[in-house]
Amino acid sequence: MSRLYLDANASEPLRPAARAAMLAALDVAGNPSSVHAEGRMARKLLEEARGTVARHLQGRAQDVVFTSGATEANALALHALGRNRRVLVGATEHPAILQAVPEAPRLPVAMDGRLDLAALDAMLGAGPPSLVCLMAANNETGVLHPLMEAAGLCRRHGALLHVDAVQVLGRVAMDWAAIGADSIAISAHKIGGPKGVGALLVKPGADVAPLWRGGGQERGRRGGTEALPAIAGFAAALDDLNLEAARKLGALRDAIEQGAGAATAGRGAPRLPNTACLMLPGLKAETQVIALDLMGIAVSAGAACSSGKVAASATLQAMGLGEAAACAIRVSLPWNAPADAAEGFLAAYSQLHARLRR
Repeated sequence: MSRLYLDANASEPLRPAARAAMLAALDVAGNPSSVHAEGRMARKLLEEARGTVARHLQGRAQDVVFTSGATEANALALHALGRNRRVLVGATEHPAILQAVPEAPRLPVAMDGRLDLAALDAMLGAGPPSLVCLMAANNETGVLHPLMEAAGLCRRHGALLHVDAVQVLGRVAMDWAAIGADSIAISAHKIGGPKGVGALLVKPGADVAPLWRGGGQERGRRGGTEALPAIAGFAAALDDLNLEAARKLGALRDAIEQGAGAATAGRGAPRLPNTACLMLPGLKAETQVIALDLMGIAVSAGAACSSGKVAASATLQAMGLGEAAACAIRVSLPWNAPADAAEGFLAAYSQLHARLRR
């Protein structure tokens, strides 16, 4: 039986364009920091990729720092922008942020998963200058935060804003220039690029001290020779993104939600078109994930970065969903989802319903 992969928010399948770019870059022998012809060829490829990232984030190429992924990009943003500032983080942020600053005050969300703007306003006004960390779209529910409004409040209170844009890139159009975030983190494998590479875009003039020092790469902001083949694949994946194709995934997502007979977390809020968070009270998330896997369908529960653990969703708990937080799975459609993806998933999911009734 062929398998059905519905865990795109954990990692998208590799795009053919990214694979081709990586293979071509593997034949580039030079180090981008070398001054000879081979090094200059490698540098040219690196800087072209940097320009591609900047273009997609509506920023400047010289303000892009390549990293090993979004976790490092988030850590670099906290390190660079959080100095001498109180850090505030959204209650439904990814573990890459929550575990990096475990003592940071949490910004509450409403039951639909969206940031409580009144609470943000009050917390910004009640303390010293802050760094606010807010994801553009939640990885479990697909809920889109009101970034434009949050950015306006940050500017009013003299706060900085760091945005984890990992899930939204290539799925929803964002006016990054209008939002004006002080830094934005992205990851290649969430858009169909290779695993192990990401980027941080910082505002012009930002003082970015490296997490570790090396040979002065990335303008002294991130030591270590750049992973050129992965970076080339990253850029190719970015240029292969298709917002219209991503939008059409919404029809499959809607069919899944309508046919599942389960509650959907965040359904009343603006969301990513590819993501459904289904709650089936009485059947633990781990049981559902394993049962569907045995039936040939890959879904997940919670964040895939939590060391393979399946536990009650901290995101759904922060939304006030109580016991349902332990009974939720995430269905996230990839860029190459087959036309019968909803049909295939619902056939298997109906068996879970039957098991629960028994």
